[in-house]
Amino acid sequence: MWRDIVRRGCVIPAHPLALTAERKLDERRQRALTRYYLAAGAGGVAVAVHTTQFEIRDPQIGLLEPVLSLAAAEMDGRNVVKIAGVVGRTPQAVKEAELAARLGYHAGLLSLGALKDATIDQLLDHVRAVARVIPVFGFYLQPAVGGRILPYEFWRRFAEIENVVGIKVAPFNRYQTLDVARALADAGSSIPIYTGNDDNIIADLLTTFRFNGRKLRIVGGLLGHWAVWTRRAVEQLEKIHAATASEAPLAADWLTLSAEITDANAAFFDPAHAFHGCIAGIHEVLRRQGLLEGRWCLNPQEELSAGQMEEIDRVYAAYPHLSDDAFVRENLDSWLR
Repeated sequence: MWRDIVRRGCVIPAHPLALTAERKLDERRQRALTRYYLAAGAGGVAVAVHTTQFEIRDPQIGLLEPVLSLAAAEMDGRNVVKIAGVVGRTPQAVKEAELAARLGYHAGLLSLGALKDATIDQLLDHVRAVARVIPVFGFYLQPAVGGRILPYEFWRRFAEIENVVGIKVAPFNRYQTLDVARALADAGSSIPIYTGNDDNIIADLLTTFRFNGRKLRIVGGLLGHWAVWTRRAVEQLEKIHAATASEAPLAADWLTLSAEITDANAAFFDPAHAFHGCIAGIHEVLRRQGLLEGRWCLNPQEELSAGQMEEIDRVYAAYPHLSDDAFVRENLDSWLR
């Protein structure tokens, strides 16, 4: 049951978009990406999210339904979680939720970036409207890439909405991450939390939060960073689950790994240039592995920033144990069939 997978905690990559040099959908490689994530052991895939490029919703491009359909077809019959990104003001969000539900998606990752001026009451009404159509995965997106501040009060009331199945915390901010955890603890909620804090992945997953005697953990991740080197991410999460379940003291090596992954993420996500090259950075890694033919994005301005290629070269050389290149080489032909 997909809800059990979400509660247990798993790796959910944020699915990129495979394009040809003409910036048209490369269906063969789009399918290969989904096959890669499933073969790597991901517990689900999130499609039509930021990493998939929001431009797929442009009527002139018209790729929202095709991209959702391709991923759904590859996941059909598998015991995995299908998550679709849902964006926009309420009419658009409800329409996207209806499309996702019709295509067999289990939940909608609900971005609130389009409601920057809405009150908390209005935000919660928006969530309820979408939750009546499809189970909702909450999303705290960092303001630097289009999100808004969502205070403790919002998350405390959000936890009481029916048909909420998870929350992705991605404010890239420790204070705001704590707001979500404390709100759920105070609500006595069992809604699972997933990290989207690409700058703090391992530490998020290792932490036991404790508020007034109630403990809770971040059980998995829904991450753009996990769109690359996914096999290693699955292995890391499995080891973290085993380590935290034993309640034994954690080895200091985990902190070293945490810093290494954050350093690699900085090369891929380009925080040095306000995340301008974050999608192109992910594409570059997938291009090197042969999963993508090129770094092309729907927006021609979406490219690597100055010096970003050299940073990717650096982390590749510095952390060979983080890469799953060998796994991809062994299986690439079968994924591209």
